[in-house]
Amino acid sequence: MQNDTPLKDQSCESIAPGSKAMIIPTIEGLVAQMDGWEVPLNYITLEKTFKFKNYHQTVSFVNAVSWIAHKEDHHPEVCFGYNECKIVLTTHSVKGLTQNDFIVAAKIDALLD
Repeated sequence: MQNDTPLKDQSCESIAPGSKAMIIPTIEGLVAQMDGWEVPLNYITLEKTFKFKNYHQTVSFVNAVSWIAHKEDHHPEVCFGYNECKIVLTTHSVKGLTQNDFIVAAKIDALLD
């Protein structure tokens, strides 16, 4: 059943033991709706690099991302420097991507809307 609620308005759900990662066509359909997000050829991660004017803006963004991650209980890899931040999402328990990764990505994008 398809959920018509925008990803940014959904909440992450617990991943049941034995769950599988999304299949490639599902991943491609979702990533096509995500501005600037990319999936490497292995289809295991969802990645985006954000650019900022200065260190203060970058750190503020990282802090906001950490609040989203805590609230959703789904934690991306975050790497940042003076004026950029790279976010990498994956669901470790399934060794690939799940709906949770796309929900968190959409919520991160919404920070800058």
